Amino acid sequence: MIQRLGRNPIALAFVAILVLILVGSTFAIVPETKQAVVVRFGEPQRIVNRFKPNQDFGQTGAGLTARIPFMEQIVWIDKRILSVDMDRQQVLSTDQLRLQVDAFARYRIVDPLRMYIAAGTEQRVSDALRPILGSALRNELGKRPFAALLSPERGQMMDNIQTALNRVARQYGAEIVDVRIKRADLPDGTPLESAYERMRTARQQEARSILAQGLKQAQIIRAEADAEAASTYAEAFGKDPDFYNFYRAMQSYETTFVNNGSGEPMGRSSIVLSPRNEYLEEFSGGQ
Repeated sequence: MIQRLGRNPIALAFVAILVLILVGSTFAIVPETKQAVVVRFGEPQRIVNRFKPNQDFGQTGAGLTARIPFMEQIVWIDKRILSVDMDRQQVLSTDQLRLQVDAFARYRIVDPLRMYIAAGTEQRVSDALRPILGSALRNELGKRPFAALLSPERGQMMDNIQTALNRVARQYGAEIVDVRIKRADLPDGTPLESAYERMRTARQQEARSILAQGLKQAQIIRAEADAEAASTYAEAFGKDPDFYNFYRAMQSYETTFVNNGSGEPMGRSSIVLSPRNEYLEEFSGGQ
C-alpha cells in the first residue's frame, strides 16, 4: 500500500493532509496567557491552565494538551488583566455641579467555567460590566461634593465603586482588580467659573477662621503672660517696698527727663524744680 502511495503523489499528499488535520484536531498548545475550556458538543468537560493567584510564570498548566478530534473544541479565555472603559458620564454632585467623568476598570477572569456558561466571551463580560460601572460611579459621586475628588477621600470612593462592581463581576467568573477615574471635568462656561468662585470663597473663609483662632490664642497667651509677670513683680516688690519705690521712681525719671513721655529722646530742654520737691526725693536719699 505504501508502494502504491509512493507511485501516486496525489494520493500521498491527500493522506498527508488528512494526517495533519487529525493531528491538528487532536493536539493543541495552550499558551501561558490563555485558559482553555474543552467543550464536547456544547458541554464543558475540563479546564486547562486555569488561573491561580500567586502562581509563578512558567509553573502553570500551559503547554501541549490533547482532545478527542472532531468531538471536542477549545474555547480560549484570556488569563491576563483586561480593561473595560466607561462611556463618558454626566454626574451631579451634592453641591449641584454637573461633572463630565471618564473612568475605567481592570478585571481578570478567575473562573473560566462560570464565565463560559454565563457570558461565553470576554467581550460580553465587558459589555455587562460597563453599565454597572457607570451606575456605581454615579451613585458614589452623587453622595459627595466636587472637592472630594481632589482629596484623600477619592481613594475610599474608588474602593466603594470596586466593591459594588465586584458583586456583579463574580456572576461572570471575573474579579475586579482596580477602578480609576481618568478625568472629572466641569462643563465650560458659567458653571465652571461659579465652582471656582465657591472654592475660592470657601478657602478665604477657612483662612479667616484660622487667623481668628490664632489671634484668640495669642490674646490668651499674652494675658496669661502679663498675669504671671504681674504676679512675679508683686511677689518680688512685696519683699522690699523701698526697692519698689526706688525702681518706680527711676522709671518715672527716665520717662520724664529722657523720653518726655513720647518714646523719643527730648534733645535740648530744661526742667526747673525745687530741690525739696517731693518728686525728687530719690535724689536726696528719700529725705
